[in-house]
Amino acid sequence: MPRSARVKSKTNIYHVMIRGINQQNIFVDDADNEKFIVTFAKYQKESAHELYAYCLMGNHVHLLIKEGNEPLGNTMRRIGASYVYWYNWQYGRKGHLFQDRYKSEPVQDETYFLTVLRYIHQNPLKAGLVKNIDEYKWSSFNEYIGKAKFVNTDYALAMFSENRETAIKKFKEFNMAVNDDKCLEITPERKTVSDKEIRQLVLEKYNIELATLHNEEPKTQIEILKYLKKIEGSSLRQLARLTGFTVNKIYRA
Repeated sequence: MPRSARVKSKTNIYHVMIRGINQQNIFVDDADNEKFIVTFAKYQKESAHELYAYCLMGNHVHLLIKEGNEPLGNTMRRIGASYVYWYNWQYGRKGHLFQDRYKSEPVQDETYFLTVLRYIHQNPLKAGLVKNIDEYKWSSFNEYIGKAKFVNTDYALAMFSENRETAIKKFKEFNMAVNDDKCLEITPERKTVSDKEIRQLVLEKYNIELATLHNEEPKTQIEILKYLKKIEGSSLRQLARLTGFTVNKIYRA
C-alpha cells in the first residue's frame, strides 16, 4: 500500500515525532541526548529551519519545527542519518535505529501551536518521569524560562506578552496547567510488566533474587541481563532500577 501524502501546513510549522525501531531506546545516556542536540544544531545552520520546542524521551523525540530552505523531509533525513551513524559507532551496532519515516502533523494556527508546545513540554510529566516539568533535563522548557541555547523562544513568548518578564510568567503558568491536550500520539499503548513480575520471573528461572545480581559471576550477570531485556514490556530504566546496573551496561549485555 503506498504511503499517504503528508498534509501541508500553511504556516510551514509541524509537530514532528521520531521513535526507535521496535520501541528501542534511541538515547541510552546523557551523551546520546547531547549528540542529538549537537547534530540538530549543525543542520539548523544549513537548512535554516526554526525549532520552537523539543523533548527527548528515551525511545522517541518530539519536535515543534518550522520548515527552512529545504523540504522538512530532507532535513529530517540528514539529521537522522548523521545521528544513527554516530549511535551505531558508539554502541557497536548496525542497521536501522528509527521506526519507519518520521511522523508529523501540520500546525495551522497559533492556538494549536500553543497546544503542541505544552503537549511536548508535559510529556515527561505525563509519562511519570518527573513531578514538575522544569525538572526534566532534555526538553526546551528551561530554555524558555532561562537562557535560550537551541530553540527560538521569542516566537512563542510574543504570544503571551510584549514584555518578556510577563511573557515568561504567563508561559510557565500555561505550560504547567492541568489539561487533556490531544496531539498526534507516538505509539499505541504498550504492554507493561511490573517490578514484582520481573523479580518473580528471574527467581523462577535462575533461583536468584534480582537485588543480589551484582554478587553473581560476570557470566551469570550477562546471561540474566540478556534474559531481562527479552521480557515484553520491560524498559532499560526499569531494569536499571531493579538490578542496580547502569542503563548502558544493560544495553550492552
